[in-house]
Amino acid sequence: MHPTGAAVREAQQGPAARRVGPYVLLTGLDDTHSGVPVPERRYIARSDDGEHTVLLGAPLPGADHQRFLAEAETSRYLLGRFMAPATACAGPGEPAWHARPYLPALPLPTVLAVHGGPLPERTVRALGAALAEALAIAHGQGLAHAGVSPAAVLVAADGPRLTCFGAARAAAPEGTPRSGLPGLEPGSLPPEQAAGGRPRPLGDVYALGATLAYAATGHTTPESTELPPALRTIIGRCLSRDPGNRPQLVELLDVCTPESADAPSAPLGAATEAPDAGFATAVAASFGAGWLPGRVIAALAHQSAAVLAADIPRAAPPASRQD
Repeated sequence: MHPTGAAVREAQQGPAARRVGPYVLLTGLDDTHSGVPVPERRYIARSDDGEHTVLLGAPLPGADHQRFLAEAETSRYLLGRFMAPATACAGPGEPAWHARPYLPALPLPTVLAVHGGPLPERTVRALGAALAEALAIAHGQGLAHAGVSPAAVLVAADGPRLTCFGAARAAAPEGTPRSGLPGLEPGSLPPEQAAGGRPRPLGDVYALGATLAYAATGHTTPESTELPPALRTIIGRCLSRDPGNRPQLVELLDVCTPESADAPSAPLGAATEAPDAGFATAVAASFGAGWLPGRVIAALAHQSAAVLAADIPRAAPPASRQD
């Protein structure tokens, strides 16, 4: 379930607070009963002094901790308003973790659960536009995300944030088949990457198509007829097994932000081409009033209130000596 007051209180019970690095864990971020694989363990946590609340990630059992940290460090350099790069990481000799500032946000699978099913087309379009922009900027930096999936998307009131950077690479080295590895959502894994191929930008396009399919239908491999008619063609092209048949990200932006038709045209060259200012304006317009269903807005407010009110459990004082 998404973090509520009861969930936060439950997480704080026990003789000692659970800790990761310098943070006390308040609650888990993900619904462990959703059945949707999550590529890392994620928590809402707070520093001992109460000054800093963070979204904290830690590797799954069996993951390569050194690689997990290397990819978290790389994510520090990601640009764009819809990316959520790490801002702090474990130091030498510590168990692996990374953190970013907290904002009220729910994983995409939780958003569907709160809403009661697939999301409205307007919401799916807005998610598609924002995530396409985020990936286009990353590709322009010469980076492939390599871990896009429904669970990697956190939904906030002002738009999504893409997390779990490099999760697929952290799960196995290049050349090693990734299908069936813990934490990887099979429908979001590009065929060439599942077989062990090096993550590339067009693999992110495939994974984005699967994630939007999930938002629109509740699963990552729907029949074409299950998709909204206006998004059927572009999502179907994203999910092509042949990377050469997948669309450029600016094409996805164009479909998801029809207002951009009057904006200065963006080049349709390489998939790494970043969106121009016209598209950025159109994407921002996607997040006006009503872009998220009311139940999701209420759940975000509930989470925020519960986290704000949470107290950090204090360690019991040492027992006094009796002479």
